[in-house]
Amino acid sequence: MDSPGQLPQRPLGRLGPLFAAIWLAFLIDPVRAAWTELPAAHAWLGLVATLTFAATYLGLWVALRTGRARLATAPPPAHRIAWTAALTGLAAVMVAALGQVGTASVVYLAVAVVMLFPYVVFVPVVLALAAAVLVTGVTVPGWEHSPWLAFSVVAASLAVFGVRSMMNRNIELIRAHEASAELAAERERTRLARDLHDILGHSLTVITIKAELAGRMLDVDVDRTRAELADLERLSRDALADVRRAVQGYRDLSLPAELARARTALEAAEIEATLPNSTDDVPTELRELFAWTVREGVTNVIRHSGARRCTVALAPTRAEVRDDGRGPMGDDVPGSGLTGLQERASAAGARLVTRRLDPGWSLVVEAR
Repeated sequence: MDSPGQLPQRPLGRLGPLFAAIWLAFLIDPVRAAWTELPAAHAWLGLVATLTFAATYLGLWVALRTGRARLATAPPPAHRIAWTAALTGLAAVMVAALGQVGTASVVYLAVAVVMLFPYVVFVPVVLALAAAVLVTGVTVPGWEHSPWLAFSVVAASLAVFGVRSMMNRNIELIRAHEASAELAAERERTRLARDLHDILGHSLTVITIKAELAGRMLDVDVDRTRAELADLERLSRDALADVRRAVQGYRDLSLPAELARARTALEAAEIEATLPNSTDDVPTELRELFAWTVREGVTNVIRHSGARRCTVALAPTRAEVRDDGRGPMGDDVPGSGLTGLQERASAAGARLVTRRLDPGWSLVVEAR
């Protein structure tokens, strides 16, 4: 299984080093030249330098491929310089020991520079290597003019640059996909936190009030106490079911159920409630939004208002919760509940309006 943040490994990718090694076949000529002149010291030196050059180049390819798989665009500058210096030194030994046949290493050296350095660095280096091949073929006694080798230096460099550009674009796409996935996960966490706040804030408020009421009624009215305790059990079960629905992503609410809960909560808080008897006039597409409106509005009335009366009014395009209390404290900074309701209203093409009354407070969600 691929780890997060890595390029997917395919069968061809696992055989990548083998396919890279195939291109080392162009170093066969230096190996053959060294082998035919053995046991001369320069031949041994050229053979060892050629084999070490091939191993170093293959090691560089594997290291860069591993870095790409980990979404690293390039090794550190010190490592790039070390790789280049090692290949350059080995190439120089090959040329000194074997002569012109050792210049086959120049193609690999140019490719390594393209893989390691940015455009502004590798372009002049590649051109300089191609020019050096042409000049030495003419000026060094016993060497032949080699335009095809110079062409190979430039062509191989352009090909590797194209592959490198494609891999970098793939890395950027993977990073953009990961960033998008992280953003989506963060939005989902925010959504879940908002829903849990709305659900538990309302339910726990009612449970707390009923528990306090049961405690006060324990020595006064045993039957009322039993009823309140039964309501506590029911509300706890309802809250647990609501949390499960929110976590599972099923966020649809029932407007009649919210009105029933609002009536129970307001009565427990000893707030006179005026609620609609029917929700038939509310269109289907607004029922969930209006259910959240009733839940958030009634919760705020119980928690913050100190009201004696609360009225919930429903119309085909409008839901209002108003009271005769002081309203929420610090209303200049909306709480997370109102922020969540505002987001839901905007998503449904509606607007949230809060205003002070004389006396009281009004929360309205109205479809546009």
